[in-house]
Amino acid sequence: MVGSKIVSPGLNNSVITDKGEKLTPPSTWSFLPAGDAGITRKVTAKGNYWRVQIKKGRRTMSLGLWAPTSVINQAKIEVSQMRSSDNYEKKQAYNLKRRNQKQDEYEIEFNAEVEKFLSFHSIHLNTQKLMARAITKHAIPIGSGTVARTAMIPIEQRAAKAVIAWMRHQTTGYDHLVIPKIKGERRAVRRLLAEQSIKLLFKYRSGEVIDERCPLLKAILKLE
Repeated sequence: MVGSKIVSPGLNNSVITDKGEKLTPPSTWSFLPAGDAGITRKVTAKGNYWRVQIKKGRRTMSLGLWAPTSVINQAKIEVSQMRSSDNYEKKQAYNLKRRNQKQDEYEIEFNAEVEKFLSFHSIHLNTQKLMARAITKHAIPIGSGTVARTAMIPIEQRAAKAVIAWMRHQTTGYDHLVIPKIKGERRAVRRLLAEQSIKLLFKYRSGEVIDERCPLLKAILKLE
């Protein structure tokens, strides 16, 4: 029984392996829900657990662990003792301050990159600033799951993708579209809407006089 497995949830506390095998956790095991990384790390460090995962779209999410009850209880005690110490409190306060500072710095940097991507004509600078602020506020929060939070691509690409994503929801009917569940269909729709958004941005970049019916103008006016 010693070792680790990646499984998916089954019925009545059972789990399913990647080979389709149904397993029932031993009676001496308990389920530890995901949510407390400190306890989870201590349990997994023992090397004897089943991690229960599900797929949500392209994302893989952990629901928690099945592991020996004694190991889970001991991990909870150790983590509780650690967190009650003065040193831990000071360290947490320092880490929070540092995290907030980094977040503030990133927000400024990201907002500047969004404005740089928009690059509107001088007659539309106020629109550019309002739009960049709205996109940044939406994309930047920690845990938002948006493209702005990934480190896999350069920040200028993150900014560009965040603009297109914001416009997809604010200036098109994407949220109300019924898209057939055909492989690649949603990607194709998004690509088409992205092209429309780029054409719309060009009007602001070239300094055109904007018609009051412009979907981007309507979205911006809601922000003021």
